Amino acid sequence: MTWRQRSRHFCNRFGLALPILLAPMAGASSPRLSAAVANAGGLGACGALLMKPEEIRQWADTVRSQSCNQFMLNLWVPDPAPQRDAKQEAAVRRFLERFGPPVPASAGDATPPDFDAQCRALLDTGAPILSSVMGLFPSSFVQELKRAGAAWFAVVSTLAEARAAEAAGADVIVAQGSEAGGHRAAFDPADAERKMIGLFSLLPALVDAVSVPVVATGGIADARGVAAALTLGASAVQIGTGFLRCPEAEIHPLWADAISHASPDDTVVSRVFSGRPGRSIVTNYVREALRPDAPEPAPYPVQRGLTAGMRSAGTSDGNLGQMQAWAGQSAALASAEPAGELTRRLWAEAQELLP
Repeated sequence: MTWRQRSRHFCNRFGLALPILLAPMAGASSPRLSAAVANAGGLGACGALLMKPEEIRQWADTVRSQSCNQFMLNLWVPDPAPQRDAKQEAAVRRFLERFGPPVPASAGDATPPDFDAQCRALLDTGAPILSSVMGLFPSSFVQELKRAGAAWFAVVSTLAEARAAEAAGADVIVAQGSEAGGHRAAFDPADAERKMIGLFSLLPALVDAVSVPVVATGGIADARGVAAALTLGASAVQIGTGFLRCPEAEIHPLWADAISHASPDDTVVSRVFSGRPGRSIVTNYVREALRPDAPEPAPYPVQRGLTAGMRSAGTSDGNLGQMQAWAGQSAALASAEPAGELTRRLWAEAQELLP
C-alpha cells in the first residue's frame, strides 16, 4: 500500500480531511487549539489526566460547540500505588525550597482524579476516539468503548508494547519516539529511560509487526517530518510541541518563547517534575536536580505533588526556571502561526515532498 492509500484510508475511517493529529497534552489542551486543528481537517485532542469527570465533559462540549466532532480524549493508565519514603520526600522538599515556596509535608499526598470515574466521563462525551498511554485500558473498558462505537488509539514506545496493544484490541497504534516532548509513554516507568528508541527506528519496526494502522509521534514539527513518517509506513502523524507556539495553545509566553529557540540538546528526559520520565527544556532547576548530589525524585505522582508549588509560582511570577516547560527535540521548528493555517500548510508542504 502506498503512503497516499494508507493516509486516505485512515482519514476516511476516522472522518478526517488530512492525517494530522494534535497530541493530547495534559495541562496544554486548550479547546480552542483542538477546534482549530479539527476545523482545518485534522484531529483535536485532550490530555485528560488531571481533569475531573465534569471537566472532561465540559471540554468535549466546548470543542463540539466550536468545531466538527473530530477529537480524541486521552487518559493515563494508572501505575500501582507508589512506595512512599518519608526521609526521601523530606530531602526533596528541602531541595525544592531552593527554587520555590516552602513545600508542606502533605504536598506529596496529592493524587490524580479517580481513573474509573474519568473512564465513565470519556464514554459520556461520546468521543469518537479514546486514547490510552502508560499502559492498556482494562479489557472491560475496552469492551464498553467498542460497544459505544468509539475507536481505541494505544500509545506505545516499544515493539513489545505495540504487540500487546494490538492483542488487547487497539484499533490504532501510536508510536511515540524518544524525541517526543512531555512524558514518555512506557508502560513500565523503569523502561522509560532505559528503552529510548527514536521514532524513525521504532516506526518501521511497528509497521512491519502489527496489522492495524500506525500513527507516528515524537520529533515531528514540520513538513519534512510528516513526509518522512509517511514514507516509513505511518498512516498519520501526531504533533505536540509543534503546535504549542500557536496562539490557540494558550501556554505561558515564556514557555512558548523558550520553545522557539530550544535546540535538540537543550531538552532532556528526567523525572524531576512528576516522578515519571518526561522531556523538558533544561532550566536551572532541571540542571541542579540532575546533579549527582541532588536527592532522587520521589515516584509518580508524589513528585508531581511536591513540585506543584514551585510550578505554580513559576507560572504566576513569570519565571521559566520554575516552570514545567515540556518540549520535544524538534521544538525550534515550531511555528507561531494560527493552528488551522499550520495544519493545512504542513499537509500541503508534505505532499509536495512525497512521491
